[in-house]
Amino acid sequence: MVTTIQLRPETKARLDAVKVHPRETYDEALNRLLDMAYDPEPLSEETLQKIEEAVADIRAGRCRPFDEVVREQDLE
Repeated sequence: MVTTIQLRPETKARLDAVKVHPRETYDEALNRLLDMAYDPEPLSEETLQKIEEAVADIRAGRCRPFDEVVREQDLE
């Protein structure tokens, strides 16, 4: 079964731009994008706890700016 959908011209242009090759169908492109955007495997409790700890560290100021870490790596 095939379904027709309405897209604004800007949306169609964006879909055209993300096609891997010109003959890729919109269905293939959309499914590829959806697969990239949605991970059906939930995060583990351990991972969620580590994320919460990291957010708490950031809010408490226990972090260093990324550019500082990069500069430090460049010096070594």
